[in-house]
Amino acid sequence: MKIEITEISKRFGATLALDKVSLTFESGQIHTLVGENGAGKSTLGKIIAGVYQKDSGTILIDGQEANYHTTGEALQRGITIIAQELSLVPARSVMENVYLGIEDRIGPFVSKRKLRERYLELEKTSGIKVNPDAIVASLRNGDKQKVEILRALARNSNTIVMDEPTARLSVDETENLKLIIKDLKNKGHTIIFVSHFLNDVLEISDQIAIMRDGKLVRSSSPDKESYSSLVEAMTGTGFGKAFPEKNYLNISSEPILKVSNLTSGKLFKNISFEIKPGEILGIAGLVGSGRTELVRAIFGVDRFQSGSVEYLGKKITRFSPASSIMNGIGFLPESRKDQGIIPARSLSENISLPHLRSLTSFGWIKSGAERKLVNKFFEICGIKAASTQVHISALSGGNQQKALFARSLAGAPKLFIADEPTRGVDVGSKKAIYGLLAEQAEHGMAVLVVSSELDEVVGLTHRVLVMREGEIVKELVGEAISENSVLQAAFATTN
Repeated sequence: MKIEITEISKRFGATLALDKVSLTFESGQIHTLVGENGAGKSTLGKIIAGVYQKDSGTILIDGQEANYHTTGEALQRGITIIAQELSLVPARSVMENVYLGIEDRIGPFVSKRKLRERYLELEKTSGIKVNPDAIVASLRNGDKQKVEILRALARNSNTIVMDEPTARLSVDETENLKLIIKDLKNKGHTIIFVSHFLNDVLEISDQIAIMRDGKLVRSSSPDKESYSSLVEAMTGTGFGKAFPEKNYLNISSEPILKVSNLTSGKLFKNISFEIKPGEILGIAGLVGSGRTELVRAIFGVDRFQSGSVEYLGKKITRFSPASSIMNGIGFLPESRKDQGIIPARSLSENISLPHLRSLTSFGWIKSGAERKLVNKFFEICGIKAASTQVHISALSGGNQQKALFARSLAGAPKLFIADEPTRGVDVGSKKAIYGLLAEQAEHGMAVLVVSSELDEVVGLTHRVLVMREGEIVKELVGEAISENSVLQAAFATTN
């Protein structure tokens, strides 16, 4: 199935999200849309899949003009979308999710026998295997992604739009998904792949469409592009060095944080380390290694069973996010959507929320003080928004992430814990965030970074602790930090 779009435009209020974009998606190929947040790539994918409707322009499917207004109508033409935020029913089984709404029935009852037969046949033809009886909530992110793909195939989808499919996946899950995507292509499916991960884009694409400010910059094959050329086309400028220079560390200074034998059941055990002023300490490892659980316990989100934590030379006895914030510890959660932003509130409210104690008088918020605080960190963090009063949900992922940075930095922390600081943001926002972290470290803040991106771990940190199965298995310092050394420790491999 060949899809041709001609001069597609789309507005959201005063914002021109797409400006006369024309592209051709050949059948049986992997077409990638890249661009910074707000470039229009996700909007274009959603128009093709019927989530949004175009304002002008034409869509041709196999040479015939197609006008559809819903995802259901797009599905009738063989087009579906797998969104960045998966739309599965967590409490139901894999098989039930795959065939939801298209079940086999005997009278008013679902025929589970026929469903199982169909599911096993789908597994066989697709090569994608997930336990049909597993409850979706119990699955890893990679398996949830597989369920979404199986659901698309069960509905005879020929063209699948994948919007940031690897954003929530670990390294091994990402590699597995890329193999599945290549196999789908070999079986004749068309994949429209929206992604920020440029190395993945260069590896799997047949065609790459680069977008900037709602316009198509160019469409080309991966053999004519490089990481640098993609970034330059996306941003309009050369990327330069991805990571700032690492500042000099005073190793004789007293640690800001000291963790001793911290243990929490099977999540992590006997964790000991310290971090000094101006240091960026990385925690690496596979998903499930205990990285996130460890930093959540230090910040006071979750409890631990034994061990101790000292902050600024004093043992912490009361653990809670509120007390951590009051004592000068900032925290950026792993998922900004689920654990960070308050979508229905303004950018200003999202930034000032943890600091209202210092911004109130007799129960009333001092609007002038709040405005001054928010504007200061709005500027420091380089947030791009029409005003501080817009809903945070209206901002791009990168600007939402910067707003969460602003929220933490507004509390003047001496320790900043960042769990996946650049997840789901574009390359321009990534560079800005790296610069922001390095700048704060240069001013004496201790920065603790959890990251699944190996280049981030290598390029940003002074020291790396690699975790595996809840334990620190390796400490890497300075020139010993490399992608290979981190992977070897994470997978327990040797040369």
